[in-house]
Amino acid sequence: MRYPARVLKQARTQVRDVLRAEGIHHARLRDRVAAIIFATIGIDLISAGLAYMFEHDERGTKIHSFGDAIFWTSTQLLTVSSQLPNPISTGGRILDVFMEAWAVSVVASLAAAVGAFFVHVAGEPARSRG
Repeated sequence: MRYPARVLKQARTQVRDVLRAEGIHHARLRDRVAAIIFATIGIDLISAGLAYMFEHDERGTKIHSFGDAIFWTSTQLLTVSSQLPNPISTGGRILDVFMEAWAVSVVASLAAAVGAFFVHVAGEPARSRG
């Protein structure tokens, strides 16, 4: 089998094993990623509520509805920014800094979880597949 095809097959197998929690390290990675995802969804919803509360009455803001707030917080958490300008209120600006710090922490946490997974899996003996 060619090298790229073998690598893709191994990656597919590892992803399937993580989703099924085939081993303790697979289960840990799945649980860590799930925790990060659910925490980020919670942060997104709470931040959207706060952004709407801080910004909707400010003059010159582009956050006029909860939908605008969800759009803004989601794009901020994805670290891609948005078409909406930065917040105007002090509370909105503080929230923006918090969300940017959260986004960087999420990326670092995901990298650490995946790195720890590979370190542990590399130390395990290879399983034979039937």
